[in-house]
Amino acid sequence: MKISYLFAVIVVFVTVFFSSTTIRADIKVGIAAPLSGNSLNAGEQQEMGALKAIEELNEKGGLLGEEIVSITVNDTCDSRKAKAVARQLVSEGVILVIGHLCSGCTLAASKIYEEAGVIMITPGSSNPKVTDEGGPNVFRVFGRDDQQGQIAGDYLADNFGNKNIAILHDGDAYGKGLAEITKRQLNKRGVTEVLFKQFAANQRTYNRTIDKLVEKEADVIYIGGYESDVGIILRQAKGALPNIRLFSGDALMAPDFLLYAGDAGAGTYFTFVPDMRLNPEAADVVDIIRNDYGFEPEGFTLYSYGAVQAWAQAVQQARSLEQKAVIKALREGSFNTVLGTIGFDDKGDATGISSFVWFVYDEEGYTRAD
Repeated sequence: MKISYLFAVIVVFVTVFFSSTTIRADIKVGIAAPLSGNSLNAGEQQEMGALKAIEELNEKGGLLGEEIVSITVNDTCDSRKAKAVARQLVSEGVILVIGHLCSGCTLAASKIYEEAGVIMITPGSSNPKVTDEGGPNVFRVFGRDDQQGQIAGDYLADNFGNKNIAILHDGDAYGKGLAEITKRQLNKRGVTEVLFKQFAANQRTYNRTIDKLVEKEADVIYIGGYESDVGIILRQAKGALPNIRLFSGDALMAPDFLLYAGDAGAGTYFTFVPDMRLNPEAADVVDIIRNDYGFEPEGFTLYSYGAVQAWAQAVQQARSLEQKAVIKALREGSFNTVLGTIGFDDKGDATGISSFVWFVYDEEGYTRAD
């Protein structure tokens, strides 16, 4: 009896000691990004922003006394792969996912996270369905395509209403959705496009599409799609229609666009949310990422960084990692981030962030158009 009693005391002591002083349950955060393929640049921006935000939190002691561990997965901007990596992250025990970036991936994966009790904050998926149809766990720190498409449609109507406008898309959730909304707004303004056509993505040549543009004598094309397809189509279209003008959406915020488009890319206009590198609140972070890591924090970098900041502050406000408490804090709180002071509405869309603005490419890169 004495031995059994002594053994029980030792077991209790060891259990209490290690659980309270030695073993720490790290907080696992997933980063789901396109880290290969045509959207690699955007994925690298997303990953860098999230990693640096997590690094800063850990340098300050973590979150609620626990260290944050990141797990990065590559969804290749493919909806089928997105489901697979979503299940992987769930099996790894993440409680937050920063991602996905491509709208099709976000729509494919969000239900998996909802069923597993995982919060998802996308720093770039712009399709309205992401938050309109997503669960209470879905948030977005980026603009919506019903904003972006309206701006594009109005611009085309105001400046090219008497020209032959063609609208193309790749059939993907992002590209098709953006093209349809742009068309809808253009038509609402009393302008009818001469061509609305889907093309197959990831092709080397787009001869049939170019033939259609020539047949319709297109002066202007608006393309909903990713930078590689858009760049190649433009380069080939310029060969047949030298004076054709190109307009597109936020996917063109990618250095690779000019590699695909070549000299034809100069003069291309595209919409993107405001450049957060200009925010006073982001100055220190921009300096660290740019100078200490040799990475230019353009595009989605700071949006990803801000997504981590908002979640971390919600956890601190809730004083809990429990999903429902953090969701409540995200929906009710305000958060000081590199994006400025932001919050989230009932759908999960960010408040406090300005809408889309126009950028234009020259031979060296892009600048604000106005």
